[in-house]
Order: sequence, then C-alpha cells, then structure tokens
Amino acid sequence: MAAPRSRYTNVAITGIADVDADVVVSSADIESQITKTMERLEMPVGLLAGLTGIENRRFLNQGMSPSDVAASAAEKVLSASNVDRSKIGALINTSVSRDYLEPSTAAIVQGKIGLGRDCINFDIGSACLGFLQGAALAAAMIERGEIDHALIVAGEDGRPIVENTIKNLQSPDTDDASFREQFACLTLGSAGVAMVLSKGEPNDGQPRFFGGLSVSATQHHALSVGNYDGGRTDSQALLQGGLDLAEDGWAEAVEAFGWCIDRVHTFAIHQVSKVHTDMLTSLLKFDPERVPRIYPQYGNTGPASVPTVLSKEVNEGRVNHGDQVLLVGMGSGINAAAFEVLW
Repeated sequence: MAAPRSRYTNVAITGIADVDADVVVSSADIESQITKTMERLEMPVGLLAGLTGIENRRFLNQGMSPSDVAASAAEKVLSASNVDRSKIGALINTSVSRDYLEPSTAAIVQGKIGLGRDCINFDIGSACLGFLQGAALAAAMIERGEIDHALIVAGEDGRPIVENTIKNLQSPDTDDASFREQFACLTLGSAGVAMVLSKGEPNDGQPRFFGGLSVSATQHHALSVGNYDGGRTDSQALLQGGLDLAEDGWAEAVEAFGWCIDRVHTFAIHQVSKVHTDMLTSLLKFDPERVPRIYPQYGNTGPASVPTVLSKEVNEGRVNHGDQVLLVGMGSGINAAAFEVLW
C-alpha cells in the first residue's frame, strides 16, 4: 500500500516571512548554569555545542507568547504579499508551542491581526512536521475550491522548556541517564514564520506548492515526549528510527514523483543538530552545499525550522524563480515528510 500522497496543480506561494526572536542565548551560557552537575558527572566543558553544533539559540522576550511572534510573522508576510487579509479563508497555526490549551492559538493570532469573520481558524499538531502538514492541508482546501487563500503560521517559544530543563538538571539527584534523556531539550530555540498559499493557475509565474508524501512509524511514539516542564528523549533510538523511516519514504517519493536530486536547487530540511543534519544529508545523498544550515545560530525551532530555511534563502536571494526546493523533515511520533516547491 502506497503512503499518502498529495499533488497540487493550482496552489501558489504568494508570500513567506520569518521573524527572529530577540534574545540570543549561547550554549556556553546554558552550560554555565549546570556546571556543578556536569562536573559531578565528569562531562567536558563545551559538550552542548560540541555534540550539537549549536552555538546559539534565540528566545522570545519575557512576556511574549507564541501567538505574538506568529502574529508578527503573519503581519510581515501579509504586508509583503498582494493578498488582502479580508480574503484569507483559513488560518492554520502549526506550532508545538501554544498560548493555552484553549482557545486555539490560531484564534488568538486571527484576533490579533484582524482577519474576517468567515476565515476558519484552527491549530494542527504534528510535532516538528506541523508546518508542512498544515501547508498540505491548506493546499488541499485551495485545490478543492473551498478557499482562495490560506495563512499558515508557527510561533515557537523554546524558553520555558529550556529553562525548566536547566532547573531539572541542577538537581543533585540528576544522574548520567537522566541527563542524557533531557539533553535534547537544551537545543530548542524560538522563532516565528508565516506563509500565504493562494489559488493559482499553471504557468502563471508564481512559486508553486506541489505537495508530496508523508510516512509514519508511530510504534516509536514513546521515544520522545515532552511538555513545558521538560521532556525525555532517547536521542539515538529516535534518530535511527527517523532515518530508517526517512530513507524508506524518500525512496517511495523519488519513484512516485520522479525527483532527481541532481536537479534540486535547495534542500530545506528540519534541523535538530549537526549530527541529525549530517546523517540525514548523507543517508539521502543530498549535496551538503545545497543544504542551508540554520541550527548553529538558531537551534532547533521545531515546525518553524523548515519554512524558516526557505524564507531566509528566498530573502537573501539564494532561491530564485524556477528553482526546485524540497522541504524534508522528521518529527517525533515518528513521522517523516517531503514536499516539493518550484519557486
């Protein structure tokens, strides 16, 4: 049985924008707060940056919420696009971070940016693949003629999890095993990103969102679990399970869609760390020179990661008209996805 596939012929990307969080926090800063524990466990100075390749990550200012940074990204993309906000038919929030259990963060964002009464709004959760799945869902709505325009947003706030993990690791009861299972939480950062998808016509010159393929191996759902109090991850098992799934799904996608990696201009992949990025790039035989890396200065920004890579590459003029971009990611659960964009 083939994996779920989505191919869209009438969906254009009419805008994409990202917003950097303001507060820069280095891995050295974080390590300085858990020095006693690291010394007791005989862990070397520089372990966090050395293992992950993350020199810095960014946090939101105190008092800012996920909806604030998502709304900022939404305002930025709407200002840059030619889409009237009153014409947006759906707003989909895709972040792991949320203001409350209820109401939905999407409703809060919509209220802050002032979309119309007929705009449906909801949150969608798929860990680090949330934005990709949200874009695919919006594209399907456009392709079916339900709406003409959709706004997909993500506002990630890594600060609470990192700060609570630091407190957990400061405990004298922290042993080697508990340190390692919480270690991945220290990679998290904050960011905002937004994309507008619109009804388009083939060959109209607009960037296209063609869709792609998703696969899952949810028997591994317990390998990474978390909340605002912290989390635990079997990093090695999660990485291996994700790589196995990605390799299997990638082979199916290449056959189904005729993708040729030699013709791909940019691989925008979800970035957890140097190890994760290097291993996925090597396994799928991507050219490392065509895999832009944001993790060294931004850390793991969850579902905001992949669209942020695309946004920054477009804004810096490194992705131009006619360039093929593949959006590739793995997320806890485990899920994996690959989607095609033609700029």
